[in-house]
Amino acid sequence: MRKVTMIAALAALLAFPAGAVAATDRENAAKACKAERAKDPDAFKQKYGTNKNKSNALGKCISKKAKEKGDDDQSAAEKNAAKECKAERAKDPDAFKQKYGTNKNKSNAYGKCVSQKSKEDDQS
Repeated sequence: MRKVTMIAALAALLAFPAGAVAATDRENAAKACKAERAKDPDAFKQKYGTNKNKSNALGKCISKKAKEKGDDDQSAAEKNAAKECKAERAKDPDAFKQKYGTNKNKSNAYGKCVSQKSKEDDQS
């Protein structure tokens, strides 16, 4: 079960283009969590563990600390891009799909919009 969880976490890290930054945040978070766990393993499990036997404490700690450092997976530009796309989609959903959608049924329009706007913000 632990191996499956670790493989899934690693796959998620590799799936994101900002993986290098996220990996650094996660590495630092992992070091901090391991040091905290070494001081008092029982208290560590109680603080971070969420399942029946609290065996997921290390993963929960790393996730929490990485989010605090790098906001895990989103920058301010991406959040703004998402808000802009939601607003644009709300005004005219059909026009939004036609403008940004690239697949057969244009269902990928929202993702394409966020990606495009994030890239524009990065280049500005």
